[in-house]
Amino acid sequence: MSRAELLQSLATENEKKILLLVMDGLGGLPGEEGSTELEEAVTPLMNRLAAESEMGLLSMVDVGITPGSGPGHLALFGYDPLTWSIGRGILEALGVGAHVGAGDVCARGNFCTVDHEKNIIVDRRAGRIPTEKSEEIIKKLQQAIHSIDDVKVTFYPGKEHRFVVVFSGEGLSEAVHDADPQKDGHPMRWAVAQNEEAKKTERIINGFIRRVWEVLKSETPANGCLLRGFSSAPHLPSLSELYKIKPIALATYPMYRGLARLVGMDIGEPGETMEELFHSVGRYWSEYNFFYVHVKYTDSRGEDGNFGEKVKVIEEVDRLLPKILDLKPDVLAITGDHSTPSRLAGHSWHDVPVLLWSPYARRSGALFFGERSCASGTLGRLPGEKLMGLLLAHSLKLEKYGA
Repeated sequence: MSRAELLQSLATENEKKILLLVMDGLGGLPGEEGSTELEEAVTPLMNRLAAESEMGLLSMVDVGITPGSGPGHLALFGYDPLTWSIGRGILEALGVGAHVGAGDVCARGNFCTVDHEKNIIVDRRAGRIPTEKSEEIIKKLQQAIHSIDDVKVTFYPGKEHRFVVVFSGEGLSEAVHDADPQKDGHPMRWAVAQNEEAKKTERIINGFIRRVWEVLKSETPANGCLLRGFSSAPHLPSLSELYKIKPIALATYPMYRGLARLVGMDIGEPGETMEELFHSVGRYWSEYNFFYVHVKYTDSRGEDGNFGEKVKVIEEVDRLLPKILDLKPDVLAITGDHSTPSRLAGHSWHDVPVLLWSPYARRSGALFFGERSCASGTLGRLPGEKLMGLLLAHSLKLEKYGA
């Protein structure tokens, strides 16, 4: 019996409310002053909660393994990320409302800045162009590119420099490595098939990227694109089926709405700003009993390598916490889906701090919420997929196992 099946067999319904606040990429590494971004931030409310909560560190996949956002979130929702492997493309696609049919392959796209003569990716995010500019470029591309050979191409705009593309045709496969060097200043890395069955898809993808580069060669700064996360639509048991809860997601970025939709959550309207995001929770409070609230910018600032700006995002979350605390959730967890240390300007393998508050918590008495206090917390080091069971237990939603 898997852990998810065990929880399913024990789950019962009640009206207690669980709120899972995910600060994307929350974990960090010490900066010049010897503290991580979370430890450096001035967070009086999180620190107060830390004293009243159980704390620990979450390992999202396994020791030394750097998780993507998809596996990290699946673990937080109680799914074994090694059993359920989901491409980033399908998450982004579902998040923007794309139609992905049987046999289709979708991908997450970045508009980028390319030195076409040298085949160098100068800026993978094209300066994070505004969403409005990205939408204009998508219209231009959709008019110019309808298909590549016998494969139909459909574009969907995302946030800022991001977009989604869906390939529809016969004989396509998701078994293709990313067409993305992953670092600025590196040569273009083209898509490569992982097996013979994916050779056609490799050819279609690389032909598509070259065509996009050709159409956009006179644009500035978005004169090219990269693709990653090639995937088709999987089927997962829903959170409602597994845990007898009524869940809603409040997330600004499409990929996280897509992931929530994939596990059966309803999708709320979060607004555009962090202030609106936190305010939106109250609008849905009477209708649901599980709330997934996602903050993106801790991850974005970490990926930018900007320690100070990541600190500011954490402080902004702390300032907005009363909008959640005033609702009096029965169980509150604050954590991340992975670590994004500013020093590395990317995801890392480091465990993620977690704070779990409920009336039944064994209080840590910690003075602050940070990696060091979590390392000595009452939860210890915990596989990320086990957090959901704790949230259900603290909300009295699990029956006793055995006689």
